Amino acid sequence: MNFLSHLYLAGDSEGLIIGNFIADSVKGSAFNQFSAEIKKGILLHRKIDSFTDTHPIVEQSKQRLREKYKKYSSVIVDIYYDHYLATNWSVYSDVELQEFIQGIYNIIKTNHAILPEKSAHFTKYMLQHNILFAYSKLEGIERVLQGMAGRASFESNMEFAIHDLKEHYSMFENEFKLFFPELQLFVKKEINNY
Repeated sequence: MNFLSHLYLAGDSEGLIIGNFIADSVKGSAFNQFSAEIKKGILLHRKIDSFTDTHPIVEQSKQRLREKYKKYSSVIVDIYYDHYLATNWSVYSDVELQEFIQGIYNIIKTNHAILPEKSAHFTKYMLQHNILFAYSKLEGIERVLQGMAGRASFESNMEFAIHDLKEHYSMFENEFKLFFPELQLFVKKEINNY
């Protein structure tokens, strides 16, 4: 899952939200420098990634892309799934998408001083381009994919993945709709175990 999904799944806890937001910038045991709640958010993010990466429905989505995009297929599927969360937002939340996003941005700004450098740098870009809302539009997804292709270490061709999304739109959406409730249930259990 990508940023929107992780932030949504973190629920109402500011610590879990920040932990989920910064998790990819925190390697190994470096999470120990953060508060207990942020640590839980980082660990929750890792568990969400593990659950997603090994799920058979997600594997179907990745398989459709693997020949063209190789190891980047999982990154692309994460972005696609954030798109479907955004476009089906009212199914999963009673709060309007823009209101939710503004709340997230406020939390991130309030906690800016503790963000790892990589997360702090990304925050500027995210706010400037309203990335979380951009996921709701195909043009936004195209810009995100182009940006990621530009930052990839190797040739990824991710900038072309918008065409695959359009071509197989309903198949990816159906897979997301089957998978996401299972992920929600998994996350709910994980949070209750803390």
